[in-house]
Amino acid sequence: MPLALEFFVKHAYLILFGWVLVEQLGIPIPSIPVLLTAGTLTATHRLHLLPSVFAVLASCAFSDSFWYFLGRRFGGGVLRLLCRFSFEASTCVSKTEGYFTRRGPITLLFAKYIPGLSTVAAPIAGQTGMPYQKFLLYDLGGSAIWALSFLLAGRFFGDVAKRSQAFFELLSRFAGIVFVLMVIGFLAYRVIKQRRFLAGVRALRLEPAQLMALYAESESSGTPPPFVVDLRHPLDYLPDPRVLPGALRILPTDVAAQADTIPRDRDIVLYCTCPSEETSGKLALQLHKLGITRVRPLRGGFDGWKEAGYPLLDYVDPRDAEQDQPVTESTMLHVVPTP
Repeated sequence: MPLALEFFVKHAYLILFGWVLVEQLGIPIPSIPVLLTAGTLTATHRLHLLPSVFAVLASCAFSDSFWYFLGRRFGGGVLRLLCRFSFEASTCVSKTEGYFTRRGPITLLFAKYIPGLSTVAAPIAGQTGMPYQKFLLYDLGGSAIWALSFLLAGRFFGDVAKRSQAFFELLSRFAGIVFVLMVIGFLAYRVIKQRRFLAGVRALRLEPAQLMALYAESESSGTPPPFVVDLRHPLDYLPDPRVLPGALRILPTDVAAQADTIPRDRDIVLYCTCPSEETSGKLALQLHKLGITRVRPLRGGFDGWKEAGYPLLDYVDPRDAEQDQPVTESTMLHVVPTP
């Protein structure tokens, strides 16, 4: 037996526990190659399925409980920190919160299959106040489904490989190389996907100072102000419910459905709370494909605007205000002092 494979077999359950733990704590190293490898080895009875599952469940219970209690204690700050280290630009805080809004604890049953959501789901469950016993039950159920699906997929591959003794011996000889190539392949795919997305966002995004200049230009010239959309989830309003001047709150899942109501004759600015503007950038790219070309994500989102010291207002839906009186530039720029 090759040295690398012998080492893996000897310490397999500890490796499974540690590897999955590191990934679930937020370090972007893929666990799927380890699960597939362990599953393949169960076909030769060098490893056993139930101890492998228990090792993964113990790891997930520890790491997910850790993030659950941090989310319950610190809320959105923990979520943004985790999202910053995620390779998956499309899976950020707002998208994850949307899953919980629509499906509740059932989200935990499939969260492990979605890169990024896997780690962020636990602190959001804590932030929403889900009882810990309920969280742990659904989380362990989802972890078991996730672990078994890849362990059994590896077991199936191992059973097929055993039918050809020559192929199985070749696979055993180069098992270490195959494992390393799988890990590198998963990492490369995530990195390339992230870089392509961020390149598209960087070409579109608007600096806070540029948006402030658009407000000033609108007020001085009497032209319509930029159409600003607040994409934050209701959970993100809790620490600070204020919005940018004239901003309209629309959930990310509702933007495309309301595309016909978005004006085409002025600048549209989207902002969220995600690092690197993941949510607003993704929606900006989607709206570009729908023919709305003057849409741009705000660099730094809500936090970037707030840190720059620009005005923030108590939220008033412009559509409701129009029923009573026109919303003038001076009304929209009525400044609520930033602390």
